[in-house]
Amino acid sequence: MYSVELYVKVRRAVMVDKCSEREAARLFGVHHKTVKKMCQFAVPPGYQRKSETISPKLAPFTGIIDAILDADKQVHVKQRHTAHRILERLRDEHGFTGGYTIVRNYVYKVATRQKEMFIPLAHRPSHAQVDLGEADGYIGGKKVRFHYFCMDLPHSDGCFVKAYPTEDTESFLDGHIAAFTFFGGIPQSILYDNTKIAVAKILGDGKRLRTKEFGELQSHYLFDDKFGRPARGNDKGNVEGLVGYSRRHFMVPLPIASDFDALNAKLLDGCIKRQQAKLRGETETIAERMQRDTAALMALPHGTYDACHKVSTRVSSLSLVRYRCNDYSVPTEYGHREVLVKGYVNRVEICLSGDIIARHVRNYGREEFIYNPLHYL
Repeated sequence: MYSVELYVKVRRAVMVDKCSEREAARLFGVHHKTVKKMCQFAVPPGYQRKSETISPKLAPFTGIIDAILDADKQVHVKQRHTAHRILERLRDEHGFTGGYTIVRNYVYKVATRQKEMFIPLAHRPSHAQVDLGEADGYIGGKKVRFHYFCMDLPHSDGCFVKAYPTEDTESFLDGHIAAFTFFGGIPQSILYDNTKIAVAKILGDGKRLRTKEFGELQSHYLFDDKFGRPARGNDKGNVEGLVGYSRRHFMVPLPIASDFDALNAKLLDGCIKRQQAKLRGETETIAERMQRDTAALMALPHGTYDACHKVSTRVSSLSLVRYRCNDYSVPTEYGHREVLVKGYVNRVEICLSGDIIARHVRNYGREEFIYNPLHYL
């Protein structure tokens, strides 16, 4: 493509200095048809793609290709047809004699046409989205992969992030309680993906069967729950963005902390500082918009919620109770008794008839023995 500078020189020579088109062509070393084109356009018009037409060789087979691509929607994504595989089937099963390029171009055009389009959404105050992410960091001098709970208020982009050693029921419950405390109230509704911590089963009509622990959390705080479509992260795009934002801004470079309390203090500080930001397209800071969110939140209930994972089990002959692949001791007088194990983020309590008979610091290893020597005296 010729430069605008050359267009100026040629057009001035022909239209101002009155040179003929052939004389201008010889003067500037271009074809005389190019000079004619330059006189018609003030700037290079660029390449104009002709409207796409289907190759005559491929036209009789487009229905077959469409049927293959439509059937692929019900197949695992890693076992769908590539353009090359479609070409092989067309040749082997239907006598197609054309080449790969025309098949590839048609498949690409169909795939582009089938891509989803979305509508920008406006969010009402006091509605939230929740998701979980994972990242690496140095905790207590060791490099570990930790998980972090994110709650986002889409109306204001207010956020809460808290890290945990594992992604489990007790961290999921504790994350909600910490977020409600941070925001000073409970959102009217919370949107989730279909995590097994909250959803035990998706029924045939699309309804969700909640887990016992999630049902107890919802009954205590009385928020409405909503669930995105399976494998559709865009249904909760705000919190998906928060998961990525937190990893890029709060966890790069890799965070270094003495323990999870110290790490979470840093994350909380990052959430608070972010409230001073004025995001693209907004005239108010996050903190100013959060005032509308917090004003519409439901009040925190009286009494505390027991954010733990409960398991009924039996004390072994070694006066041990197994929880999350680790063995915890209890006094020998409770041997062979049925007990309730309550797993919290930072501790494990073993109860009998409502009384706590043993309490230990939570261990996140595997196949370890956590004991109190006094239990065996």
